[in-house]
Amino acid sequence: MKPLILHPDRLFPSDPRTRAIARALHATVKDLPIISPHGHTDPRWFATDAAFANPSELLIVPDHYVFRMLMSQGVKLEELGVPTVDGSATESDPRAIWHRFAAHYHLFRGTPSRLWLDWVFAEAFGIDVRLEPETADHYYDIIDAALKTPDFRPRALFDRYNIEVIATTEGPLDPLDHHRAIRQSGWGGRVITAYRPDPVMDPDIARFADNVRAFCAMAGEDAGSFAGYLRAHEKRRADFRAAGATSTDHGHPSAFTVHLPRTEIEALYAKALAGPVSSRDAELFRGHMLVEMARMSIDDGMVMQLHPGVHRSHNAAVLARFGRDKGGDIPVSGEFVRALKPLLDLHGNDPRLTLILFTLDEDVYSRELAPLAGHYPALRIGPPWWFHDSPEGMRRFRERVTETAGFYNTVGFNDDTRAFLSIPARHDVARRMDCAWLAQLVAEHRLEEDEAFELARSLSYDLAKQAYKL
Repeated sequence: MKPLILHPDRLFPSDPRTRAIARALHATVKDLPIISPHGHTDPRWFATDAAFANPSELLIVPDHYVFRMLMSQGVKLEELGVPTVDGSATESDPRAIWHRFAAHYHLFRGTPSRLWLDWVFAEAFGIDVRLEPETADHYYDIIDAALKTPDFRPRALFDRYNIEVIATTEGPLDPLDHHRAIRQSGWGGRVITAYRPDPVMDPDIARFADNVRAFCAMAGEDAGSFAGYLRAHEKRRADFRAAGATSTDHGHPSAFTVHLPRTEIEALYAKALAGPVSSRDAELFRGHMLVEMARMSIDDGMVMQLHPGVHRSHNAAVLARFGRDKGGDIPVSGEFVRALKPLLDLHGNDPRLTLILFTLDEDVYSRELAPLAGHYPALRIGPPWWFHDSPEGMRRFRERVTETAGFYNTVGFNDDTRAFLSIPARHDVARRMDCAWLAQLVAEHRLEEDEAFELARSLSYDLAKQAYKL
């Protein structure tokens, strides 16, 4: 068996002097509480505090980072137990799923998933040998036994990893029952929601009209009028705020915004309810509604997050058989300067609005996002997201953004994950990479050492807490 060792200097600079600075910085932030302001963990975990079923259900089946890599090398999603849309059978033996994963673990060499998973294996479960086909059962038995103990229930892990607050993400039709149950349970962990209204704001989403009618009915409003539809958003936002929400989240195809005259948006709304609309009309409706969301955020104080630039569910066969969020989302190019101008003309100078921008198009970091956030009081730049939530992605982000936007127009780090145990692993990577970047600035005499220590804490903790009003 080959040893599994997490080197204490992992991700730190190779130059001895710079590495020593990074070590010193990291020592002051490594144990800070975790602020997880945006993610997709299941609130049911914290409401019921039920044990995780088995190693595969915890670490493989819900994690599209894992199964998209395996699928790329010919492993079928059915063989990994990923549920199908129609309920047809897939692999049900969790040990068999684990063996397939172990047989292909070498595929993750050089990826952030390998960093996160090795951290989980070593830090969470105390495993000291590498995952290989020969050690698959050893791993499975250790993890499975641990999951049967109280120490590995969701609430215990929340406390163990010093999570101060975690935000889940729910859609506009969610009754928020799990969040209500968490509050009523008397447990002290802070689990809040975030408002993701895409299913009732994007006419390109399947069953859009049915979603809108159910949404308005839930809010006690008339779906037949655009005014009633807007009031439904205001009421549901209030419901989400009562469940702890401080933010909204918008996963639109682009950052396009537009402010249509009232008669035009009312006609477009009626058209979208009546049936399918053109791609142009769908974009106009989404663009206008982003402006409406900004107005509402100024009124109720909720922070806006905009995550554009993804071709969702690119693999049509996977979408049809397994549904959304199954690893088939692919980045596309982005544009923000012209796209956001209508919204910024109305609200960009209002300090009551916080709009956090994310991108998967790294070319716009220095050309568009940094100049925009370095000028408009309402704008902040979200951290490297999704495909760029990686050591090199974080380094490129700091290199391209800091000189124009500075550090304080960014918002720290968020893990944006469905895999619970990857949360502390991801924050470990982010804190190490930020300390490595700060150490380089100190070593090059571009930053004073006392300033670096202040920034290390800000990037690890303070900025996220402030930006998301936590």
